[in-house]
Amino acid sequence: MPKPFMTYEEQIEKLREKQLQIPDEDSAKEALQRLSYFSLITGYKNLFKNKSTGQYRDGASFSDILFLYRFDESLRELTLHHLLHIEHHIRSLLSYSFCEIFGESQQAYLTPSNYNNIPKNQRDIRRLIDRHISPLLEHPTDYPYIEHHKAAYHTVPLWALSKALTFGTVSKIYLLSKSQIQSSISQKFQSVNEKQLGQFLKVLTIFRNVCAHGERLFSYRCTKQIPDMPLHKKLHIPQKGSQYLYGNQDYFSIVISFRYLLPHDEFLLYKRQLARLMEKMISHSAVVTLPELLEAMGMPENWKHITKYKI
Repeated sequence: MPKPFMTYEEQIEKLREKQLQIPDEDSAKEALQRLSYFSLITGYKNLFKNKSTGQYRDGASFSDILFLYRFDESLRELTLHHLLHIEHHIRSLLSYSFCEIFGESQQAYLTPSNYNNIPKNQRDIRRLIDRHISPLLEHPTDYPYIEHHKAAYHTVPLWALSKALTFGTVSKIYLLSKSQIQSSISQKFQSVNEKQLGQFLKVLTIFRNVCAHGERLFSYRCTKQIPDMPLHKKLHIPQKGSQYLYGNQDYFSIVISFRYLLPHDEFLLYKRQLARLMEKMISHSAVVTLPELLEAMGMPENWKHITKYKI
């Protein structure tokens, strides 16, 4: 059965019954009004609860949960900032490679045979064209550069159209492209082959949506996996069977993806920003330890060594 409606006062009383410290009731009520009980408490309480009793751990306070929420908010902003740079890079490389081989006419990317049109891909290619590409050409859009090309040239080249495509659609175009296009793109990233890049893009697309939609990021586990890379082995990531315990579906999978796909200087900046965020989170909380935060994020304790090794 759905949980019954509770007033803000009842929500606060419920938290106190579970031993959560709330010294400033007015401030807590304001936070619940702005963020909602579901988004704040349900989303971020687990690190502060005793798993065996269901009660909050000694010393856990409402402000601890609120600070974790703010930490995750900053983590989303940081991650999305650098992820958008990768997205822009992939758009640029994909449109260049495709147009170099098949030309600038919009008919080029509307033609299934210009993709890897093997039988198992044909349905996906048709869906890609019919649902994600053609509507931008057949109907008015809010993108002035697309409407300009329609009116002035009666064709929209991929380099113009790609900016209006979602990262998910761009990733699908890459995954369904012919091998020479995939190869020309993946070669721009050190030590990444075309198949590995495709797996990176699948995972980053999902994490991008988590960031863009304001979902909880720090403890998110993706349904897809990035490929096993040499860095997993160099960092001595523990395994269960053949499965690495960190860096496939968790936040550390983003860190590894960024290490391979971002320019080196930008990755160093991202790494410093991430470390500062985590240090600030831990310094604020008297309850959550660094190993606990790392475990929740799927980060190995030696994650900072990621720049110690060549890729």
